[in-house]
Amino acid sequence: MRFFERLSDTERVCKFERGIYQKAKEDKSFKFYCLYDKISQPYFLREAYKRVKFNKGASGVDKQDFEAIEKRGVEIFLQEIATELKTFTYKAQAVRRVWIEKANGKLRPLGIPTIKDRVIQQSCKMVIEPIFEADFSPSSHGFRPQENAAKAIQQIKSNLQIGLTEVYDADLSAYFDTIPHDKMLKALEERISDHNVLRLIKQWLQSPVWEKGRITGGQSNSCGTPQGGVISPLLANIYLNLFDRNVEKQGSIFDKLGIKLVRYADDFVLMGKRITEQVKQKVEALLTRMGLKLNTEKTKVLDAKSKGGFDFLGFNIRYDWSLYNKGQKYWNVHPSNKSEKKFRRTISDFLTTKLVRPMKEVVEGLNAKIRGHYNYFKIPKVSYINRASHEFEHYLRYKLYKYCRRKSQRKCVRYSTSVYEYLTVNYGLLKIESIAH
Repeated sequence: MRFFERLSDTERVCKFERGIYQKAKEDKSFKFYCLYDKISQPYFLREAYKRVKFNKGASGVDKQDFEAIEKRGVEIFLQEIATELKTFTYKAQAVRRVWIEKANGKLRPLGIPTIKDRVIQQSCKMVIEPIFEADFSPSSHGFRPQENAAKAIQQIKSNLQIGLTEVYDADLSAYFDTIPHDKMLKALEERISDHNVLRLIKQWLQSPVWEKGRITGGQSNSCGTPQGGVISPLLANIYLNLFDRNVEKQGSIFDKLGIKLVRYADDFVLMGKRITEQVKQKVEALLTRMGLKLNTEKTKVLDAKSKGGFDFLGFNIRYDWSLYNKGQKYWNVHPSNKSEKKFRRTISDFLTTKLVRPMKEVVEGLNAKIRGHYNYFKIPKVSYINRASHEFEHYLRYKLYKYCRRKSQRKCVRYSTSVYEYLTVNYGLLKIESIAH
């Protein structure tokens, strides 16, 4: 038996990804071909199915869920996909549109492809992502392997510490909905010459939308990639990489003025000692050429040292007086007021439900939400969340007290005045003080 046949599906995929990444990194002008056959390989499809299932998610327009697929047989399901891909009979199905509420109360459209389409998108993503990863800028942190919001905030703080305190805080209008398909495909063609892969991606870009029993769009779509698609974040990064390259190009106006870019998906800031009118005009010109538009109401230039600082990715970054070194200031990074309000609302909604649940289940739910919040905002040597965590602990004590007062069990009322301590000792509720330090 040959060595690669003894490897697991995950190891074989990773081995392929490392090899193609290395080739792309070594030769920036190389165009990749013969990629389509990899997408239908059994080990790619098995790994893709595993990753899609891990991310869970609702069923699409065909109403087929994981339980139904596994009842019939995963191997049968994947073999049918492989056959459709190999015979070029695969057709992307409509995307089911749902609306989710944003932090500001507005609604954001979310497109949910079928599980079948998600598996094929995941397999395609595993094939092409390493190629473009080799080209992406270190200033891009969103939806990338080994990158996250913490690294973006760390880079922002580093820029502030070297004096880049004037910030161009940009907001793109409906970015995912406005990506031009023709220009998106040209960006892909810079690295991919396999027309079957490009045809596959074009299908997903032009997928019709199903909403309230009606189907719209389809081949008439000339822009947009549905948020919710497995491959959409990668495509969004590939397209905005064109912007990154122009900003970081040697000899550009940004380079001459020492301006640094920090981007997380479609959220980005430019940081410099001075943001001139010429810089703002250049940004608008670049985005216009790409078919994108700035939200002028939310886009602004500000001085990070001014009172209140600025918010980015749910964090607030401001220049504060130190409590420990009198007469000195430091860059204080902590959860923004909007993030704290959202977190409290999440906890409140969880505890005000009329559903009667065992206390163990309540604690497990709270721990998951608390751990998720602090894992995001706690960045070693970068963020300072002690004050926010102290205030949240008081809030949680009060909400748990109110929750137990509403319960009818006599036992619960008996310990309601010190319920926080009772739950940390007897049910394993996370201590806010310990998790925040």
